[in-house]
Amino acid sequence: MLQPALEAGLRQTMKRLVRPLLTPRLPISAQRLLIRQAYRSSIPPRGTRYSRETLGGVPALRTCWSHTPAGVVLYFHGGAYIIGSPDTHRGITGHLAKASGCEVIAPDYRLAPEHPFPAALDDAEASYLALLEGGCPPHRIAFAGDSAGGGLCLALALRLKAAGQPLPSSLTLFSPWTDLTQSRLYSPASEPVLQAEWTRHAARLYAGDHALDTPLLSPVFGDLSGLPPMLIQVGGDEILLNDSERLATRARRQGTEVRLDIHNGLWHVFQVHSGPLARATAAMATAGEHIRTHLTDGSPPAPAPPSGAWASA
Repeated sequence: MLQPALEAGLRQTMKRLVRPLLTPRLPISAQRLLIRQAYRSSIPPRGTRYSRETLGGVPALRTCWSHTPAGVVLYFHGGAYIIGSPDTHRGITGHLAKASGCEVIAPDYRLAPEHPFPAALDDAEASYLALLEGGCPPHRIAFAGDSAGGGLCLALALRLKAAGQPLPSSLTLFSPWTDLTQSRLYSPASEPVLQAEWTRHAARLYAGDHALDTPLLSPVFGDLSGLPPMLIQVGGDEILLNDSERLATRARRQGTEVRLDIHNGLWHVFQVHSGPLARATAAMATAGEHIRTHLTDGSPPAPAPPSGAWASA
C-alpha cells in the first residue's frame, strides 16, 4: 500500500504546488525561480558525480555514476523552452546515468523569450558536433530529453539528417512536446502538471516569427524516416499524450523503429520521481536498457526487428 499512497501524494503535490506555477500570468523570471525550488524534490542516486564544462561554446553539466561509462547521453531538459536548466534536472540525469551506465551531458541551451528559435536548436547542434570533434563516435552517443527537450532531440536529429551529419545511436523521449500548434491536445480526466494556456504561450514565445508547424519546431510534422531507434515514455494523464501517440504512429509508418510505453495513471515527466516512486524507477531502467542496447562498436547493425512495439504500464 505504500506505493499507491506515495503515487497519490505526488499527484497532489504536482497539482497543488507545481501546476499553479505554470501559467502565463506569472512572470517568467518568477517561474524559473520557483521551479528551481520545486525540482529540489527530485533526488539523484547516491554516488552521482557532477562537473561543469563548455561544449561547443555551450555551458553544460556532466553527470556520472559509473566509473567506466559505456557511452555518452546528450540530454536536453524540459521546460517549454522558457524555464528549466541542467541544474533543475540533476535528479533525472543522475538516475539516467545510473540506469544507462553512461555519462550524461546536459547542455544549458538558451531559453526564450530572450533567445527564440532556433537558438536552442543551434546550441543543441553545437554541443553534439563538439562531441564528435572531440573524438566521441556517434555510435557511442545517445540523445535523450523530456518534454520540450524531447522535442529538441527530434528536431536536432531531423536537422542532422538533412545536413548529412552522422546520427546518434538512439533517441529516448520522456513525454516529448512534438506539436507546438497544440492542434490535438489530449483531454485527460485529470492533468496534474500542465496547463494548455501556459504551453500555448510558451510555444509562441519560442517560435517567434516562425510558423508553429515548422518541423524543426514541431517535429511530429517532419520526415521521421531514417532516424535512430526511439523509446517514447508518456503518462496516461497528461495533455501531451497525443503528441507521443502521433509521433509513434508516424515513425512506424515511415519505417523507424519505435517503442511507445504509456504509463496509465501517471503524469507529465513522472521520471523525475525515480528513486522513491517504483513505477518511475522501472521506467528509467527501461530507458537505460534501450540506450545500452543501441550503443554499438561501430560495426554494421543487425537487422532491426519489426518497428512499433507498443506497451502500456
